[in-house]
Amino acid sequence: MIRKVCASFVGIASGLWLALGATACGDYPVASLQSGVGGSGPGTGGSGTAGMAANTAPLPCEVLGKAGSECVSAHSTVRVIVKGYTGPLYQVDSGTGTLDINNVDGYADAAAHDQFCAAGCTISIIYDQSGRGNHLAPAPRGSAKETPGLPANASTLPVTINGRPAYGILFRPRQGYRAACIGCKYPEVYPSGVPVGDEPETIYMLSSQHDLINGCCFDYGNAETTCNNDGNGTMETAYLGLGVIWGSGTGEGPWVMADMENGLYPGWDALSDSDRNIATNTPLRYDFVNAVVVGDTADKNNGKGRFALYGGDATSPTITQMYDGIRPEKLGYVPMTKQGSVILGIGGDNSNTGGGRFYEGAIALKAASAQVVSELHAAIAEAGYGK
Repeated sequence: MIRKVCASFVGIASGLWLALGATACGDYPVASLQSGVGGSGPGTGGSGTAGMAANTAPLPCEVLGKAGSECVSAHSTVRVIVKGYTGPLYQVDSGTGTLDINNVDGYADAAAHDQFCAAGCTISIIYDQSGRGNHLAPAPRGSAKETPGLPANASTLPVTINGRPAYGILFRPRQGYRAACIGCKYPEVYPSGVPVGDEPETIYMLSSQHDLINGCCFDYGNAETTCNNDGNGTMETAYLGLGVIWGSGTGEGPWVMADMENGLYPGWDALSDSDRNIATNTPLRYDFVNAVVVGDTADKNNGKGRFALYGGDATSPTITQMYDGIRPEKLGYVPMTKQGSVILGIGGDNSNTGGGRFYEGAIALKAASAQVVSELHAAIAEAGYGK
């Protein structure tokens, strides 16, 4: 598959931007964006990070991979989260051209972003670092919204990580991204390595208590390839928010939940046959929130299935188990019938009235243990968000 990239480029000398006034256009294989081609590896190109300490913390997908949970979808506009990835993190669109934002020493090249987007940009692609080609582009139409999703503004969520400036993504209603679906730009063949059916998986999303909008649905994870509501159990994503009209934890939220289609689940209370006021699911009132969903198989808990939820302050090494138990006792959730599309900022049927902040996230194979989730969280905390 060939994609044309056109952009104005600028060079750097001794840390100063020198406008070259050149525009480069070319045809690049999408496959090349899954590895080192087109990227700037550690210490090469970009704006440089002289004098800044290197981050020696293990990367999220490195932690998961060592535990046998390979990342099959990995996205961030802030930093590299897959060890060895040297390609671009995302693409910005100024309206007159596009530019891939590479990584420099493992972080987004914010100087290139700022230079190119001085008059404004949107994010046109968030590249999949896993090598599976699940690049996120504005979502196509779906059953809940008949028009495609809009791209997010590229510069409305500045962030600092380990002393480096970067940009997260601030989602507002009508904005959202998708990969591996009918009508999706990427990849051509779907699904691309993301768990389907009742296969287990682990999903994490780094977000925040701030800028959440209580609409459906601020999700990251596994959804329908049809972009329609295909019934209970056809999706499984990490969600952070107030639950819209569905489940709730204790207090006023926000809570981490699993969006399994036709319900946001903070857990399941078998005694009351309800997803409301789940006692163990406590509010996550942090500037940086790590929300984790572990989806297990139908044979667990004597045939009632299993899912687990974890949440915590992404700047502190400790994460809390919010729920670990049976799946909702409703038709369709045991076994699950996941389809393997990847969504960000929307629901599985293209519902897009929610909003929130996104910094990074991944979908990995297998159901990670509590110990692995703890190690994943500790690695994210060590990354230095907000410092």
